[in-house]
Amino acid sequence: MAQVELKNVDKSFGQTKVIKDVHLSIEKGEFVVFVGPSGCGKSTLLRLIAGLENLSNGEIIIADRPVMDLPPSERGIAMVFQSYALYPHMSVFQNMAFSLSLQKFSKDEIRKRVEAAAKILQMEHLLDRRPAALSGGQRQRVAIGRAIVRNPEVFLFDEPLSNLDAALRHDTRVEIAKLHKQLDATTIYVTHDQVEAMTLADKIVVLRDGEVMQVGSPMDLFNLPDNEFVAGFLGSPKMNFFEGKLSKVTKNGSSGSFKGQGFEANGIRLTSREKNSDDHVRLGIRPQHLQIHEKGKLIGRVTLVEKLGTETVVELMTENGTPFRYAAAETPDIAVGDNLKFKFESSRAHLF
Repeated sequence: MAQVELKNVDKSFGQTKVIKDVHLSIEKGEFVVFVGPSGCGKSTLLRLIAGLENLSNGEIIIADRPVMDLPPSERGIAMVFQSYALYPHMSVFQNMAFSLSLQKFSKDEIRKRVEAAAKILQMEHLLDRRPAALSGGQRQRVAIGRAIVRNPEVFLFDEPLSNLDAALRHDTRVEIAKLHKQLDATTIYVTHDQVEAMTLADKIVVLRDGEVMQVGSPMDLFNLPDNEFVAGFLGSPKMNFFEGKLSKVTKNGSSGSFKGQGFEANGIRLTSREKNSDDHVRLGIRPQHLQIHEKGKLIGRVTLVEKLGTETVVELMTENGTPFRYAAAETPDIAVGDNLKFKFESSRAHLF
């Protein structure tokens, strides 16, 4: 049985529908990431699970219990917000212990839980400090510790790393991944950062305008996107798209041939099986999957070269003005104004 289930979940603010008929099952111990652009509804969906927003329609079940009529404190969840929301006049220990004090736990039990959480987060030496004496990363760990002491059924994270600088984001992301493995707790995590989603998740839920676009493992979504939105959202640099026509379709409708941009490519995966020859399509191919080749049929003029150390990203333009990118792990001898020819494996491309 799933640890968290969402059935026909809708949410409207007045006449505006922000969550649209969401169905989702989250298994016990899974790390699930809600990802999507700003305004797609991911934080609202998390707040519905937490009980901070009321459903317009549908069911939310946590640990086999319908929780629609339960307040947040009785849902078996603990939430970590983007803002740390620490009490400035309290010590770290008092901040972490506060919710347990409200639940009338004994002093011995409170101390035991707080010290155990502090040990997990390697912050035993910070328990007597106040938030003003902590760095941003340390404050975030206190907020996570405050959630851990409650021993919840489900952890909810709402963009917890947004206030941290790039280096600290990476370090804290690693800590959260280790923490999840250590606690083996069901975790739902909201982010707009696809790197966080790809590196943390067992399962990613991609949202757009309140609808679920695709659910799956990070590499399934990366390699087998269901639609152009998912393909373009996941991956850095973004996937290239080229306009053209579908020249042939296999009998089972699983693949076809692309004709456009001065070249033809055969045996390419079709994301929709309801396609016929001569339909307008877009060919998608990731920058990392292009290969420079003297007999390549895709031709582009270099407009920018970005040498990033770990990889080089080259911006190009086709003859008809379509921009695209090429990415290489090495540092090729390429200059602005060069004309390059590319080939690619059909198995790496997609037709949308």
